[in-house]
Amino acid sequence: MKNNDSENDIMIPVYRFTNEIEAQVLSQVLDEEGIPYRVRSFRDSAYNGIYQMQKGWGQLESHEKFRKKIENLAKIVLTNNNINEP
Repeated sequence: MKNNDSENDIMIPVYRFTNEIEAQVLSQVLDEEGIPYRVRSFRDSAYNGIYQMQKGWGQLESHEKFRKKIENLAKIVLTNNNINEP
């Protein structure tokens, strides 16, 4: 991704993951759909995972124009497969 100030290049938080499996499943779906995204883990080895326990595993970031589609895909894929449940 280019680093410039174009509105099209700005990625915003779209979905917060509770675990790594969610991130893998949704990433695979977005790859298949051709939707650009970035996964950020909240893991910080300096704090031994404490921040992750408070904020969740991480988040998915993408462009605003893909927000609704990603939210719908996450709802369908992660809920139907019971990925969110322990």
